[in-house]
Amino acid sequence: MDPSQLTYLIFGIILMLALIFDLGLLSRKGASVTIQKALWQTVFWVCLALAFFGFLWYEKGHKSAVEYISAYLMEWSLSIDNIFVFILIFSFFGVSEKFYGRVLLIGILMAVILRIIFITVGVALVNQFHWLLYLFGAILVYTGITMYFSKHDAEVNLEDNKAYKFLKRFFPLTSSDGNGKLTIMQNGKKMYTSIFVVIILLATTDVIFAIDSIPAVFGITQDRLVIYTSNIFAVLGLRSLFFLLRGAVNKFKYLPQGIAMVLVFIGAKMLIEMFKITLPVYVSLLVIVVCIGSAMAYSAIKNPKQ
Repeated sequence: MDPSQLTYLIFGIILMLALIFDLGLLSRKGASVTIQKALWQTVFWVCLALAFFGFLWYEKGHKSAVEYISAYLMEWSLSIDNIFVFILIFSFFGVSEKFYGRVLLIGILMAVILRIIFITVGVALVNQFHWLLYLFGAILVYTGITMYFSKHDAEVNLEDNKAYKFLKRFFPLTSSDGNGKLTIMQNGKKMYTSIFVVIILLATTDVIFAIDSIPAVFGITQDRLVIYTSNIFAVLGLRSLFFLLRGAVNKFKYLPQGIAMVLVFIGAKMLIEMFKITLPVYVSLLVIVVCIGSAMAYSAIKNPKQ
């Protein structure tokens, strides 16, 4: 077994044990998730991600480790935008709070599977067509500039969501939550509940966000292991982060501008590589920390009561 295979094996074992611990000890069925419990779960997933950072440093050296933590921090900060949309979805479909944990778990596990597929295809394409990195860079610069100047307080109309329209067209839906079930029988006909719809929308929403975030990770590294692990750790931490931040996520008013600056930087970094100019990975880490940290601090300064 070569070092890369060993790293994948250890990552898989850690992930399985973490999920068992999180679901078995910290997320008992039917128990409400308090702010305190959500805080401990968030700390648990962040500490686990940092522990893997230390393992990568020992196993593969500082370069891979710094690439990993840079990608993880960027994905983690982008998760806050995910959470805002998740809150809208739960509110729109009137999901009972007692089902939040289970729905988030299934939706996020589906998102992890979809991301793995997305990353695998992306890595294969980049290895075959290196010029795609420059296209990704241009897209990120455009996305970042658009995000920076866009109005983030506009309401999202889920009735216009393409995934929701698809489900309404091809699946017999009911407004009932089915007491937490995905399907129920009504008048002898199998119907898909609002819980089923919410799970699908959570997974597809994450993939939509991944269209921006994963190309940005390619701007930091093309190491498949680093891309997989940073994404999976960030996404699995979404569930506890949701419960921790759902009452405060809209208080980070200037976070989108911070994320936008990161996307522009990563996109520009990818583009200048056409001229054989390569920035050290430490620069990417510094820019991500400064932009995201400054945006959150500025949000707190401008809105001290919040």
